[in-house]
Amino acid sequence: MRARIIGWIFIVSYCFPMALVAQDSGGMIFAAAKTGKFVNLPGLPTCLKVAVQRGDPSKGSAALMLKFAPGCTVPWHWHTAGEQLLLVSGTGTAEMKDGKPAAMHPGDYAYLPAKNVHQFKSATAVLMLNIPDDAFDIHYVDNSGKEISPDEALKTAPKKAVPAKASSK
Repeated sequence: MRARIIGWIFIVSYCFPMALVAQDSGGMIFAAAKTGKFVNLPGLPTCLKVAVQRGDPSKGSAALMLKFAPGCTVPWHWHTAGEQLLLVSGTGTAEMKDGKPAAMHPGDYAYLPAKNVHQFKSATAVLMLNIPDDAFDIHYVDNSGKEISPDEALKTAPKKAVPAKASSK
């Protein structure tokens, strides 16, 4: 167990920064927070907005800023690539299927391995940096682990009809 922890510390502190330097050796990339364009993306919950900070997430590793509205949930899903998450502000919970939920606070980091089913729930408004290891995709699953469409995964419970008020004549 101790060797595993030391291995992760080595990867996070040495290999990850070196991989970024190798990818972006053409010069510094700067993305100002105040000018970032956050948009809804197809296949993701509407309570989540994304701003690409670096790269093209459809082609390879990229840096994505994610804005979650309070109470937003990205239901059970997996990605072909692993992803690194760094919570910038707010609070939420990251959870892997059959794993212990991790309450996340500003500054907390999580690595979610490729093809492992997980979900994220925001408790408050959340700003999070997401760095997928390769091109970003998302595959939703139902409670049994069977892959389902984004429409099925993201459908909301039907709203109860509010009875019309009786006329007061």
